[in-house]
Amino acid sequence: MRIKTTLYLEVISSWCFWALPAWTELQKRYAGRVDFDWKIALMDPTGLPATREQSEWFYRRSGTLMRSPFMLNAGWFESGLAEYLAPNLVTEAARDFGVKDDRVWTAIANAALREGQQVGKWEIAAAVGAKAGDLDQAKLLERARASEVEARARASTAEFHAMQVTQRPTFAIESEIGDRAIFSGMATLPPVVATIDSMLEDLAAYDSHAAHFGAPPPT
Repeated sequence: MRIKTTLYLEVISSWCFWALPAWTELQKRYAGRVDFDWKIALMDPTGLPATREQSEWFYRRSGTLMRSPFMLNAGWFESGLAEYLAPNLVTEAARDFGVKDDRVWTAIANAALREGQQVGKWEIAAAVGAKAGDLDQAKLLERARASEVEARARASTAEFHAMQVTQRPTFAIESEIGDRAIFSGMATLPPVVATIDSMLEDLAAYDSHAAHFGAPPPT
C-alpha cells in the first residue's frame, strides 16, 4: 500500500466512538488503495472525566454536536481509576490471536458507551472482547495481562504524544512520497477524504512523471 492511515484511539473515548462511522466508511471507500490500521493511545487522568456527572455533561455536548438521536451511557465510569487498561489491553491482546480488525475495540466501546458496562474490570472487558473476536476468554484475558502487551500499548501511546497532539481520535495519514497529514480530535469524514484524495492524486502524478521521464539522473 502506498498510503497508510492510522487511527490512534482510546477504547472508551466518546469521540472515538463518534468517529467510528467515518472510520468504517474510509475503509470501505479506499479498500485496496489505502492501508488502514489502529493503535492504542491511552488516556491518563487529564483526559478522563473526574465524575460520572461530568462524563454525562460531556456526552450531552458531544451527542448534540454529532446530532445523535441517543445519549451515551456513563455507567462504565469507575471512581479512582487513573487509566482504563483493561478495555485497551484486551483490544491490543486480540492482535496476538489474529484479530487485527475493529471487531474487538468497537464491541468493547459499545458495551461501555451504549450499555454502560464497566469494562474497566478485566473480566468484563475480556468477556466482551472474546465474544466479538470469537476467542477463548481465559486465554485472551491472560494475554491482555502480559507485560509485553502493555508495553506495546505504552509504545503506541508514546508515538501519539510524539506527534504533539492531545485529542483522540487522531488520524495520521502518510504516503510513500513523504506527504503527511494529522487530524487530531476530528470525528467526521470530509477533511480526511479530501486529504486522502489529494494524496492519491499526487501519487498518480508521480506515476505519470515516472512513465514519461523514468528515474532521476544520478547525482
